[in-house]
Amino acid sequence: MADSEERIALFLDFENLALGARDRGSKLELAVITDALSERGRIVIRRAYADWNLFSEYRQDLVGQRIEMIEVPQRAGVVRKNAADIKLAVDALEIAFEREFVSTFVIASGDSDFTPLVLKLRELNRKVIGVGVEGSTSELLPGACDEFLFYERLLGPGSAQSAPRRRRRRTPESNGEADESTSDLSELARLTTKTLAGLQRSMDGPVLSSMVKRAILRKDSTFSESDFGFRTWGELTRYLETMGIIELHPGTAQGDPVMDFPSEGGGEGSAFDLLKDVVSELEQRTGPPPLAGLKDMMRRRSPGFSEKDYGYGGFLQFVKAAAAKGVVDLEWDDKGEDYYLSTGAI
Repeated sequence: MADSEERIALFLDFENLALGARDRGSKLELAVITDALSERGRIVIRRAYADWNLFSEYRQDLVGQRIEMIEVPQRAGVVRKNAADIKLAVDALEIAFEREFVSTFVIASGDSDFTPLVLKLRELNRKVIGVGVEGSTSELLPGACDEFLFYERLLGPGSAQSAPRRRRRRTPESNGEADESTSDLSELARLTTKTLAGLQRSMDGPVLSSMVKRAILRKDSTFSESDFGFRTWGELTRYLETMGIIELHPGTAQGDPVMDFPSEGGGEGSAFDLLKDVVSELEQRTGPPPLAGLKDMMRRRSPGFSEKDYGYGGFLQFVKAAAAKGVVDLEWDDKGEDYYLSTGAI
């Protein structure tokens, strides 16, 4: 068995999931959850918590998925608020302290009451994945997890119960959706390049594709490449490479290439060319232009321009990078109280 294989403990707040699926007009499919987790590692603990008298129709499915049913009965005339939640939390913490080999905890619930449990498990250096039904998941819980999977998206785009995609990949047939899809892909490119640039600034050595994916998940635990119409992270990065946004080079491990910005042509290079052309035109008209207003001039030439698409936090940072590469000259003018640019052409 590979030492790097994840050992997963699955804890299901069954009532929360089943009722959430029921509200969407469907029955909870447990195999969808266990299959998705099996792709991430070996599930060594499978427990579901509920009063099973209320969910007897699921017993056969639970047995088929080898999930242990923990009985939390609801006594007549007695209010037992959060009884299943408390039992689940106690068991999860007990496993965390007693079984070091368990590396990943899956809390399948949309209840924000589990947020303290998630944070405590992460304090104990455990990875935590959340699973919830989108319509009944608190906004607080996903952000606390290392990764959060929405049940509807696990069903896949062919399912009648699957959630509508937040982002769609543009295809020749999409016509009416082209503007929205273009915006979605710009959002995707910006997220990737901004993350890549941040990693390059904060670490020595090459940045692997897997590092970028992990950093994106730390920013947004609900991120999924499937929301953009891609089956895998590798397919997504290869698409960005064909668009000239990034470059991929062989890494130390097969299937995990080094990610970088394009060294020349396309991508950042084309943005620097745009900057140089605009500065040269303004320079010939009125002399070296100031930094103020220059971005608007570039957007008149290229309406979709944004320095953030190339991993820069601000326009000045982008211009300084261009100056460092000799694309333009950049000087501060005390009298004008601004930076002025030139190309050296006049």
